[in-house]
Amino acid sequence: MSYRNKMAKAVCMTLFAAALAVCAGGQEAREKSADAVQEAVFIPQTGLYAGVFTDFDNNQYAVIEDKKELLVASPNPQSGLAEENVFTFLQGPKSWGEGRAWSGEWSNEYVNGNYFGNFGCGLCCMANIYSTFTDQVCSPWDMFEYARQVSGYSPNREIGAIGWADMKVTLRKCGFDTELCNKPETYEEFRQQIAGAEGAVILVSSRDDDTYWKNTGGHYVNICLYQEDTDTVFLADPADPDGNRTYLPLRYAYDALKTVSQYQYLLVHGYSEENNEWKHDGIDEVWAAP
Repeated sequence: MSYRNKMAKAVCMTLFAAALAVCAGGQEAREKSADAVQEAVFIPQTGLYAGVFTDFDNNQYAVIEDKKELLVASPNPQSGLAEENVFTFLQGPKSWGEGRAWSGEWSNEYVNGNYFGNFGCGLCCMANIYSTFTDQVCSPWDMFEYARQVSGYSPNREIGAIGWADMKVTLRKCGFDTELCNKPETYEEFRQQIAGAEGAVILVSSRDDDTYWKNTGGHYVNICLYQEDTDTVFLADPADPDGNRTYLPLRYAYDALKTVSQYQYLLVHGYSEENNEWKHDGIDEVWAAP
């Protein structure tokens, strides 16, 4: 495989697979509520970059083996995920032109009058999820092609971004149990949801809050690895190579959720290898691997 920590990640995923299964109990109910929803989200990326992670050492192997029972019993399977094993693909041509790690030639793909670098943030987020939580690897462009095959996703010049329903359907075909959510009334409720999930795709807008994201009408990013002591999350931002792979106050994410969208975020509750209909592995595009 093209990613050098694949063997380490396979060990990690095996150990907390049971925990994922425990957290996936409400899959059917969650799926029925949103599978048929179709929503297009326009995401301007003017002037933005677009947007992962490495391997375990021997000490980390020892810790995993020693804490195996704790990992399986943990209500939050994120406890078994190491920061260096999280993928954070970049979407934009500027990142690719500068040779930024995790950028790739997919940024220059042209689709129905629109460049991938202008609309690919959601697909980068989905590729991050797939490559982080499965034993396979895909590129954002691979995810783009698969989403067009298995969902209603059909980008055009005006709207290239993938909508929430198509994102959910595609991830389900990839074996993931996900839930589409609206912004809760209280930050505490949001914090509890993020802390208890494997990860999330969130839609942010500077029109709701510009403390962190500026001049952003709408933009998908990943968050995971909630840190209770600092109340922060690990950020995968496809459009910002400098802010990518940093810890962000979770409150910034909550405040910036795009409220005019039908949904504001998608929670990843678990993964089932058995339910993965794709099992794509490998990246054919030229890219700047870390």
